[in-house]
Amino acid sequence: MKKRFILPALFSALLFSSAYAQTADTVRMAKELKQLRYLKEDWANLKRFEKENAAVQPPASGENRVVFMGNSITQGWSDKDPDFFKDKPYINRGIGGQTTPQMLLRFRPDVINLKPKVVVILAGTNDIAGNTGPTSEETIIGNIESMALLAQHYGIKVVLSSILPVYDYPWSRGKDPVPKIAYINKSLKEFAEANKMVYVDYFTPMADDKKGLKGEYTTDGVHPTQAGYKVMEPLVEAAIKAALKKK
Repeated sequence: MKKRFILPALFSALLFSSAYAQTADTVRMAKELKQLRYLKEDWANLKRFEKENAAVQPPASGENRVVFMGNSITQGWSDKDPDFFKDKPYINRGIGGQTTPQMLLRFRPDVINLKPKVVVILAGTNDIAGNTGPTSEETIIGNIESMALLAQHYGIKVVLSSILPVYDYPWSRGKDPVPKIAYINKSLKEFAEANKMVYVDYFTPMADDKKGLKGEYTTDGVHPTQAGYKVMEPLVEAAIKAALKKK
């Protein structure tokens, strides 16, 4: 009697497996279509902070407003360590997954129009990973420099951040980020020094012997944990103070 149920049970299992695979494919395709629609309709994600920006009041007298401009590393800062932003004139304008051309497009509404005293720019790692296609190091540097010069033109002090260490991207393997990050960081430091801006070096205290992010500061080799942000916070606050003193 038991043998009679083997084939039906096996058939049912195969049907279930096939249905599960089809469901997984459908979900994946739906996500891809949503992403394509998003890229077509609002490539730079200008609408992400549209309502929040409209609600931001002009700076109060004596307020040293700071905008943090970046990608998921900046966005995640508020999530992983919200106390860092609490009761401070800090505005987080990080968007996960973004590359430097996307940030450059939204730099006016998300930074300049908010009239900060200082902007902290942390960008470039997603370009190396190829999030919006192949991008040369020179293009990455040029986009970051353009943001910095725009800010400076409007009287905003600039803190240029080093790209954090990455040995490999879990979602985009084989991009050889170590020498690219080193070259970009060196270029940004030189640019900052030549243009009366402040450069903040997160890379050196956070890198392991392979020039990747230390294990105690990350779970995926790219994004900091709260422990990682705790390393970054005194460094960026010192950089903000230095920028405010610049003439």
